[in-house]
Amino acid sequence: MAGGPDSTQRWATMVVLVALGTAVTEATNPGVVFRITQKGLEYVRQQGVARLQEELEKMELPSFSGSFKIKYLGKGDYNFYSLVIRGVQLPSSQIRLLPNEGLALSVTNANAKISGKWKARKNFIKTSGNFDLSVEGISIAAGLKLSCDPTSGHATFTCSKCSNHINSVRVHVSGSHLGWLIQLFHKKIESSLQNTMSSKICQVVTSSVSSKLKPFFQTMPVTAKIDNVAGIDYSLLAPPTATTETLDGQLKGEFFSLAHRSPPPFAPPALAFPTDHDHMVYLGLSDYFFNTAALVYQQAGVLNLVLRDSMIPKKSKFRLTTKFFGTLIPQVAKMFPNMSMQLHIRVSSPPHLTVSPTGLACAPALEAQAFAVLPNSSLAPLFLLDLNTNLSVEVGAMSDRLVGELSLDKLLLQLRHSDIGPFSVELLQAIMNYVVPTSVLPKVNEKLQKGFPLPLPARIQLFNLVLHSYQNFLLFGADVDYS
Repeated sequence: MAGGPDSTQRWATMVVLVALGTAVTEATNPGVVFRITQKGLEYVRQQGVARLQEELEKMELPSFSGSFKIKYLGKGDYNFYSLVIRGVQLPSSQIRLLPNEGLALSVTNANAKISGKWKARKNFIKTSGNFDLSVEGISIAAGLKLSCDPTSGHATFTCSKCSNHINSVRVHVSGSHLGWLIQLFHKKIESSLQNTMSSKICQVVTSSVSSKLKPFFQTMPVTAKIDNVAGIDYSLLAPPTATTETLDGQLKGEFFSLAHRSPPPFAPPALAFPTDHDHMVYLGLSDYFFNTAALVYQQAGVLNLVLRDSMIPKKSKFRLTTKFFGTLIPQVAKMFPNMSMQLHIRVSSPPHLTVSPTGLACAPALEAQAFAVLPNSSLAPLFLLDLNTNLSVEVGAMSDRLVGELSLDKLLLQLRHSDIGPFSVELLQAIMNYVVPTSVLPKVNEKLQKGFPLPLPARIQLFNLVLHSYQNFLLFGADVDYS
């Protein structure tokens, strides 16, 4: 059967949502849940039937021949060849969920137009011409079983069953004054053509699943590399399960270190997924998903920041120099006159994000070590502060990525250690209230605005996005467009 790379991708659209609409029956909770609603399945039907029509129109029908016997005339031979499908119409179709099985696709009242050439021979008499064939009342019933490879976490697809029926086939011959010979045994020819057509239909359906869909999704990565530090594991946790109304997919949804992968010291919570059906797809992101990201990046040290005076806006009155800090803490300027300073801000433990119906919040444990930069470029420690913070988290989704932004709600300082003698940290409160939102958070938000890829195949875009927060997870709703 003919078909190229573009055909493969377009055929993949038929079950691209289905590939992600999977559910788990094991005790392991997911980090990400994907749901496809009836509205989404209707889009699958439209796309899938359009691709099926294209594949049926490419269907290659073999030549066939036979013999005939007419009273008084005796025996002869005929041959029908160069069969070409001129068009296929699939006016009525339906896709249904089969609980605990998968999907059922049905097509009814379809028709096809076929043309070709014929020739017949009776002894020394030869005749030939063209023919047109009308195939009416085609019905197709196919079942799609969804599963997964437990080793790789890839989605797998099989056409579990297929059947079809053709109500009638009518042939019209032309091109010879002896065409009436063919008409004498047209029922036999129509029966042969009907059997040929019927045997090829399910071959097209099953072949498209096994040779196009299955390899396509097996090549889809179940992990997504984010940067040189982390990746995301979107592998399936278990074989798919359909309900009466939706396909719910449960994915691992876990960030991991590219340098050294190890399981997180915490488990995903159970998610109480709501029964929303206004959009085609829903994506539930557990706080586990976000907290594994925080763990990986904190352990890699990439959440730490060295703040220098050159990073402070030039228009700011605040400067990272011993002269400026000496106006607040005189011993700094006295012990280290006219020197630059550095603030080494470190996340001392993995930040923990909490998701609740009221929103998202994070209270990372930060510490800031102040240094004076000596003339030989070595660093002299000045003091170490604990920064107790409360951050608000805004999360959004673009067409294919998840983005975020942090904002500071509260910051309290506590002096843990001083190398320059005692001083009141209240004098530094205003400074840190300025430094953190203007110089520290923009660096973090720059990374968050680049976003993280959502588990979507190529050429799939999301639109009409909505976002709601629930206990322990965020819920995105969206419609889907295949471009």
